[in-house]
Order: sequence, then structure tokens, then C-alpha cells
Amino acid sequence: MIKALRGMKDIEDPRFLKIFDTAREIAENYGYSYIETPVLEETALFKRSVGESSDIVNKEMYQFTDKGGNDVCLRPEGTAGVVRSFIEHKYDKAQTPKRFWYFGPMFRYERPQKGRLREFHQFGIESFGEPSIYEDINIIAMAADIFDALGIEYTLKINSLGCGECMPKYREKLVEFLNLHKEDLCEDCQRRITQNPIRTLDCKVDSCQAILKDAPKITDNLCENCQKDFETLKKGLENLGIKYEVDKNLVRGLDYYSKTTFEFVSTEIGAQSAIAGGGRYDRLVEYLGGKPTPGVGFAIGIERIMELVKTEKTRKGIYIGVMLEDALEFAQKEAKNLRKNEKVYFEPKVKSLKAHLKAADKGNYKKAMIVGEEELKNKTFFEKEL
Repeated sequence: MIKALRGMKDIEDPRFLKIFDTAREIAENYGYSYIETPVLEETALFKRSVGESSDIVNKEMYQFTDKGGNDVCLRPEGTAGVVRSFIEHKYDKAQTPKRFWYFGPMFRYERPQKGRLREFHQFGIESFGEPSIYEDINIIAMAADIFDALGIEYTLKINSLGCGECMPKYREKLVEFLNLHKEDLCEDCQRRITQNPIRTLDCKVDSCQAILKDAPKITDNLCENCQKDFETLKKGLENLGIKYEVDKNLVRGLDYYSKTTFEFVSTEIGAQSAIAGGGRYDRLVEYLGGKPTPGVGFAIGIERIMELVKTEKTRKGIYIGVMLEDALEFAQKEAKNLRKNEKVYFEPKVKSLKAHLKAADKGNYKKAMIVGEEELKNKTFFEKEL
């Protein structure tokens, strides 16, 4: 028997579509439009955007050479593909704000665990062309609205990674600190000292965390403009009634972030607690060959939050069935007419009244409409509310 690959699962859970419908509606209420990018992209896209120092590029990509000799991979995240599309369609040259939402599968070859699969789905938001810190506040508010609508409790963590002015100075201080403790750091952190020292702050190894708690913090080394934006971010969230915590070690797992970074975390799903994350990436469009364009976005892990979504047990729709074959054409035609305004299931098998009512109850329909001999003569239904 052929089974699904490890870390890849079939989805039949109605909560999956509930998350999609809720997130889509809220994003469109905020003025965002839909974009769909290919699942398969050039590997270079993610090496240049996500960063070669990241675990995603180093360890987790589904990468291969196709029949045309191209180095390609299944997308491990959504932002890079949207940025590639933004540049390819020359939106960067127009220099007018563009705002997109997307929903689809991503792929990472990692150890499967609860809420973390090799094929997983993300709902994402990407905003281009708006440098204002109020845009950061806006998209954080959108993510909060989605979780509130789904009935998911969360803690919001925020940080600032600075800009091209203050980050290099901070990086020098951090590298100096890391080199003093290099021998006690894990192998990945030792490698990151030269590749991307900021990523050491994201290390999950306990011994590294014990050392890094004394490392210099970027929020203590921000330039005047970044400090002003960070204070505005905090005040803006407070103005909207969104509670937050400042996490000075929050850097996210991708190399393209600058200034604002944030995560929504849940205590209900164990150690892997991040349920959404994002931030500002003002340099990414330029990195990928476009004109300098500010950007900010977030992504929600769908499988991460499915078990946290509350489902309603309300009955919906109509069940239509027949007790004799001669009634099939009449019942099927009536089902088609009713379906213009209502969810209608037509059962093509002839069954007894008791069997139909049992099936309608099991299917969680609010009403059963059954055709017997008398009903067929009068062109009516036996109806029962369930």
C-alpha cells in the first residue's frame, strides 16, 4: 500500500477552510488583493532572499535539478516569490503601494512534529511601497484581527533590528561578544559569527541561550530614527488596544528583516509556540534586482493553529432523498432549484425513511426532505427539521 510521504498529510478538517475564509475576508477588508505565485522557483531566489546562513537554505530546502538542467526548489516560504513577482511585473518602477495576500503550500525538509510538517500551508500578507511605521502597526493589527476572529489567544512579541545606519555598529559589538564565547557556542552559532551573527540570537540550544542572554541588544543600540519608529510602534499598538511584549532577542529565522520584527505566540501548542511572524524588509526588493522599495509583511502557519480554532456545531443545509426509484428525477431537479439559495445534498440511493433521516442527522443537515409514493403523486416532500 502506498502511503503519504513522511511529514505530508491529507487535509479533511473543516477548520482549514474556516481559517482561509476568515483570513481572506479580513485581508480584503484591509484593502489587500490576492496573488498566487508558483510552488517551484529558482533556488537562487531563496539563497539571495532568505539567506545562505539560514537553516532553511542550509538544511531544509527541497532542491533538485530539473530536466532542463535548472537548479530549482519547492518554495520554503512565501515572501520571496511575491517579491520576485513584484519586480518581474515592474511594480517596483511604478513606485505606488501594492498590497497582496496569498494562501498556499510551502515545503521544508525538517523533522516532522506536532504543528510542523514538511508540506505545510501559510496565509501571508505583503505590503510594498509604504515606509511609514503606521503600516507596520496596520499589518500587526490585521494579524490580531484574524486571531481574534478565530477565537485564538496569543501573546504578541515585538523587536527592532535597526537599519543600515545602526545595524553595522551593533553587529561589530555582537561579533566581539560572540568571539569571546566562541568555544562555548554550538557549531551553528560558531558558523554564524562570520556569516550572519544576528542569527545567533535565534539559537534554540539551551547552552547558547544561557550565554546570549548577556549579549548586547540591538534595541539598546538603535539610531535616532529607528528608536523613534520603535516608540511609535509601541504607542500605535497601545492606541489600538493590542498588548505586546518587547523581546530583545527576537530576530526571526530569515535574513531579510530590518527594523520591525514580530511574532504571535501561543502557549497552547507546546514548545513550537510561534503561530505567526513577520516584519519589515526594506532592502529585499533591491537585493533581488528591483528598485529600492520598502516592504513589510507576515505569515500565519495554518497547521500550527488548526487545533486552536473553535468550530461551531450549527446544522447547515438540506438533505434530499427518495424512497422509490421513480422519484429520483423529480427530487434531483428540485435539489438543483433549491441549490440556488441553499446548501443541498441529494442522495441518489433509494432508502427507507428511517435510513434517510439517520443519514441526514449524521451529516449535520438542518432539514430533511424525503419523497415517498404519496409525495411523488403530489409533487411535494415529507419535511423534517433536525
